[in-house]
Amino acid sequence: MISPYESYVYAYPHKTAYRPLDPRPALADVWRGERAGSFYAHIPFCEMRCGFCNLFTRTGAPEDLVAAYLDALERETLALADAVDPAFTTAAIGGGTPTYLSPAELTRLFDVTGKITPYGEIPLSVETSPATATADRLAVLKERGTTRISIGVQSFVDEEARAAVRPQKRAEVDRALDTIRATGFPILNVDLIYGIDGQTAATWRHSLETALRWAPEELYLYPLYVRPLTGLGKIGRDWDDQRMELYREGRDLLLARGYEQVSMRMFRLPGTRTSTDYCCQTDGMASVGCGARSYTSTLHYSHEYAVGARHVRSIIDDYVRRDDFTEALIGFTLTDDERRRRHTIQSLLQKDGLDLRLYRDRFGGDPDVTAVPEKWLVHDGDVLRLTGEGLAHSDAVGPALFSADVRALMAGNDAR
Repeated sequence: MISPYESYVYAYPHKTAYRPLDPRPALADVWRGERAGSFYAHIPFCEMRCGFCNLFTRTGAPEDLVAAYLDALERETLALADAVDPAFTTAAIGGGTPTYLSPAELTRLFDVTGKITPYGEIPLSVETSPATATADRLAVLKERGTTRISIGVQSFVDEEARAAVRPQKRAEVDRALDTIRATGFPILNVDLIYGIDGQTAATWRHSLETALRWAPEELYLYPLYVRPLTGLGKIGRDWDDQRMELYREGRDLLLARGYEQVSMRMFRLPGTRTSTDYCCQTDGMASVGCGARSYTSTLHYSHEYAVGARHVRSIIDDYVRRDDFTEALIGFTLTDDERRRRHTIQSLLQKDGLDLRLYRDRFGGDPDVTAVPEKWLVHDGDVLRLTGEGLAHSDAVGPALFSADVRALMAGNDAR
């Protein structure tokens, strides 16, 4: 039986398939003739580390380290500006938790990255947390043109938050959501998690219903994953059936409340879609920050990657001391086969599916989806889509389409 929760595929290939580039290509060569439609800045700091988190982040960063990080970010931004055509149509600041920064530090962040990004002219998404979504920080985000705020609530039940090693209080969450709404951002996204130890269908519905009191334009429903090197990584139990039951519960509730499903995880109110010229299939992403990744049509690259606290701190320390950001250090060069696979995965895991005409125009022929059970696929004219059950199994469909080379590189990665 195929587990529906093999791996969350938010990018292909995953950074664990990246390796040191030899020789290191100059960014000017990497981006020559490429379009960078999206800009991303990464802030690797949080006030706490949640038990389920496998992001590149550290806790308790002192002010001098944050200042040094912003200085390094400025050096990297200027190097990128010399290499890329900044025709960005969308931008995001993530982490970590960007609002871990003080209002003054956030202002400097916008000043630094604003040297390449036309904030206020394009859609901008910023991540926050209940503890750091304060009025003074949100005022900076609003002033600088933020159009979407994403907040990780995970659960409105205090006991479940503690079980996920996220010691927040419900009152703190309510205050944060009230403040976000009062500040007036066009789009609010709320992240919730299902599959938490002790969670039931009733408590899951309670979290969903509670989130809907703030009428978020978007909700992301994430299944709990237990990954190596995270606080919950030693739990040994199989809860596939429970997670699938809760997924269907959440999906059906949101569909009944007028939300549309975009992917297995994403739900939004109709009309929320931001109109831009950016296309994830044909445009690249140019990023700054030590936990960020960038990609062109043929090369994906980043800095070093780690999850364990000691290694993350070491990488951040190396980043803030670095002066030369003109070369790509670690990455993955995409062959024609890998480009085909990426296009297929990125399209098929969305509700809209894979446009076969676009695929044929770009690659010739049809995509190879033989690894996906036929019962999960449906042809709708020139579009290949996952069925409702196939979409529910997105975390099995995505990995099934990985190449043998990418699987081998991921398996050979030295988890740190």
